[in-house]
Amino acid sequence: MENGVLERARAEGVVIMECYKRRRRKLRIYRFCLCVAIFISLISFGFFGYRYFYNKVPGILRVKAGQESTTVDFGLFVTPQAPTATANGYSMQVNLLGFVPLKEVDIQLIDDTELIPCGIPVGLYVEFKGILVTKVGEFTGADGKTVAPAKGIIKEGDYILGVNGYEIGDKNDFVETISESDGKELVLTFRRGDEVLTKTVYAALDEKGEYKLGIWLRDNAQGIGTMTYIDSEGNFGALGHALGDIDTSTTLDVEDGALLKTKIIDIQKGKKGDPGELTGVVTYQDSYVIGDVDYNGNTGIFGSCNTKGYGMVQADPLPIGLKQEIQLGAAQIYCTVEDEPEYFDIQITNVELENDRVNRGIEITITDPKLLEITGGIVQGLSGSPIIQNGKIIGAVTHVLIDDPDKGFGIFIETMLTH
Repeated sequence: MENGVLERARAEGVVIMECYKRRRRKLRIYRFCLCVAIFISLISFGFFGYRYFYNKVPGILRVKAGQESTTVDFGLFVTPQAPTATANGYSMQVNLLGFVPLKEVDIQLIDDTELIPCGIPVGLYVEFKGILVTKVGEFTGADGKTVAPAKGIIKEGDYILGVNGYEIGDKNDFVETISESDGKELVLTFRRGDEVLTKTVYAALDEKGEYKLGIWLRDNAQGIGTMTYIDSEGNFGALGHALGDIDTSTTLDVEDGALLKTKIIDIQKGKKGDPGELTGVVTYQDSYVIGDVDYNGNTGIFGSCNTKGYGMVQADPLPIGLKQEIQLGAAQIYCTVEDEPEYFDIQITNVELENDRVNRGIEITITDPKLLEITGGIVQGLSGSPIIQNGKIIGAVTHVLIDDPDKGFGIFIETMLTH
C-alpha cells in the first residue's frame, strides 16, 4: 500500500513539474514577445518621431538682407547650430536632442521690401502657349460607326503647337485646318509636359460630312480673383495659387494675358459642402485693362500694372513678414466684399514652416462677424486676399475647407515673391 502511495506521489510530482516547465516556457515566450514588441515600439517611435521633427524644420529659411540675426522656434528637442558659409550662401545644421543630425537648412537672402496690399477684385483673361486639349473622345462617323481618330495619339492636357510644320494661331485656325484636310495625313506638333512631340493622325468624316479628330480644345481662360500686392515698380501678384483648367486639373501654360477691372455684383454665401463664390462683371475691352499678365504658376498670377491699376490701390505700403515671424493668434485679411477693400479679423491657427503644398503653409479661421454674415467665410474669388499681422504683409488667402468654409489656408508672402 505504501508503494502505491509513493507511485501516485511520484506521478503527481511529475505532473506538477511538467506544468511548472510549461508555465516557465510560456513565461519565457511571453517575455520574449514583450521585449520584441517594446523594441519594435521604440524603433517605430524613434523613426516616426524623427520624421515628425524633420518635417517641422523647413528646408529653406529666408532672411531679410541686412538683418543681422533671426529667431526661429523649431520646437522642443530641436536645436539649430551656427550658420556656415557655402558656395551659394549660407546653411545651418539643425540637430535633434542637441547631437542627432536632423536637417541642413538652406539660408537664402530676400530683399527687405515693402508692398502695397491691394485686396481688390480683378478679372483675369489669359491666352495659352498653344491650344489646350481638354478631352479626347469619339464620334459617329459618316458610315454610322464610332470613330476616335486621335485616341492613343493625343492626350488630355497636351498643348497643340502646329500642324504639318506650320504654327497654329488659335483654336479656330486649327479647326479650319482639320476640316480642310480631306482625310489626308496630318503631322501634329504638340507639347506634353516639358517634351515636344510630333505624331501623325488622320481626321475622319462625321455624320454631317465634316472632318474631325474628336478632341475638345481651349486656347484661353477667364476668371475672377483678388490682387494681393503691388510693389514699388508696379509689379503685382494675385491669387496665391495657379489658374488651372477645370477639365484637365492642370496649371494653365500662359503666354500672356490681361488684368481687368471688375465689379462684384453678387455673393453666394458659403456653407458646409458649398464654399460659395463672388460673382463679378468683367468687360473685355482695352479701357478696362489695368495690367498685363506674364506668368501663371503654383504660387499665383504675376505681371505688371498700368497707371489705372496703380491708381485703384488705396492702402499704404507695408513691410513683408517672413514665415518665422508669423505668430499664432490674431491677424487680418484685406479684401473687398462691398464697395471698397476692408480689414477683417481672422485667427492664425497653425503655421507649417515646411510644407510641400506651397500655398497651404498658413491655416486660418475667419472670426470677423461682418465677413461671416456677408460671405459665410472664405468664398471663391477671395483667393489672393492679403493676410496682415503686426503691421506686416505675411501672406495671402488661397484655399477654403469645403466642409468648414470659415476655415482655410494661405501662402507665405515670401513664397509669392520668389516666383
